[in-house]
Amino acid sequence: MLRSLRFQLPALFLLGIVVSGLVSAAIALRLFQSYAQTRSSDQAYDEVAREATGLTQLYVKRAGFQRLSAKNLELATGDRIFYTGLNLFPGQSPAFTPLPKGVLNQRAFRNRTKPLRFQFRAPKSGETLLAAAKRVTIGHQTLGVLVVAKPKTLLTQRWLALIERLLLAFAAGLVVAAAFAWYLSRRITTPVLQLSVAADEVAAGNYDVDVPEGGAGEIGELADRFGQMASRLAEAEELERNFLMSVSHELRTPLTAIRGHVEALREGVVTDEELRVASLTVIAAEAERLERLVGDVLDLAKLDAHRFTVLQEEVDMGRLVDNAYAAFSEEARRRGIEYQCEVEAKPVIVSDGDRVLQIISNLLSNAFRWTPDGGRVGLELSATDGTVYVAVADSGPGVPPSQRERIFRPFWSRGGGGTGLGLAIASELAGALGGRIELESSADKGSRFELVLPTRPR
Repeated sequence: MLRSLRFQLPALFLLGIVVSGLVSAAIALRLFQSYAQTRSSDQAYDEVAREATGLTQLYVKRAGFQRLSAKNLELATGDRIFYTGLNLFPGQSPAFTPLPKGVLNQRAFRNRTKPLRFQFRAPKSGETLLAAAKRVTIGHQTLGVLVVAKPKTLLTQRWLALIERLLLAFAAGLVVAAAFAWYLSRRITTPVLQLSVAADEVAAGNYDVDVPEGGAGEIGELADRFGQMASRLAEAEELERNFLMSVSHELRTPLTAIRGHVEALREGVVTDEELRVASLTVIAAEAERLERLVGDVLDLAKLDAHRFTVLQEEVDMGRLVDNAYAAFSEEARRRGIEYQCEVEAKPVIVSDGDRVLQIISNLLSNAFRWTPDGGRVGLELSATDGTVYVAVADSGPGVPPSQRERIFRPFWSRGGGGTGLGLAIASELAGALGGRIELESSADKGSRFELVLPTRPR
């Protein structure tokens, strides 16, 4: 559980809040401590000064405290009362605690009307007291000095109370932050966990999964990418099945023909020399067909693995186009297809001649495959501004817009026929040679594939 993202996110969030809160609180408390202690000390001095002034005025106005005892005065004020000088209660033993000697300097009262503020230690407990001293004067006679004091520890108690309140506020903020962190972690981790479940489904081979909606942001983008990946995997699996079926069919057909003719020759069924030569011709043609199929698969594997070697040689494009055109002349004659070749220029380029011929041958093979008998196939060669253009046009049914990208993918074939490798290999080879293949297609005019190559490597 400790390694779970649902735990780590709120934990890191809370840790950041705690650290930043503690640092901020330490700085604030340090700054506030100096201010608060000074202010609390001033307030304490003001309180004892007011009480000292009030008690002396009360004594003077009432000519003595009469029945009020020192103990009662301390209970009434809540502070400690000390006295030095003549007895304020004639006929009674000293009621106030005597002020320790040496604490108060009488000269400090010269020309002073306000209470004198100072600190001293209590004679028995030794605690520090904040005190204010006021002379008790009747007429022009000073009877003594009345001192009202309160323990300095009261300031610490106020400080501790403040710290307690700050801790309570920090705890409350931490609870709110924890709730927010928990809510935030659920918002983040819930779609991630759902994506994890969907990934398990995809790993098990079930590509038709419900991808959770992550909303806006990175999680939503991740969910979209995951959905696209699942769709691509499903399409790749379908293409793989189609490829295996297509290749098995393409391999079985020539193998069946080869086996039939070999058996006939071996068993002596074919005795006529002319028929024997015809059988050997068929075997050779079908073997060449198998070799071409295997070569296509190997070429695609090399292109995908980037282990494909491209030669650099001078290539006469006019002669190369003538060779490609001648290779399909017999098929065009046999099927009654109008087959034309237009050469506007005969440039010499630096490229791999065999691979350029393979690209053009694949384009022509695709054109003849989709052109009905009696249709039209054209081959064109032109050049301008250091670029060579080889176009193959047909009068077939055209390529729908939704399929114009797919036809260049491996193993994908319109109508489910063939291996789906011709155009894929042509596109990959064109890119390896520094060029590209462009497509223009419509249902009424057919398709036009154009190979664009530079005259010099770039």
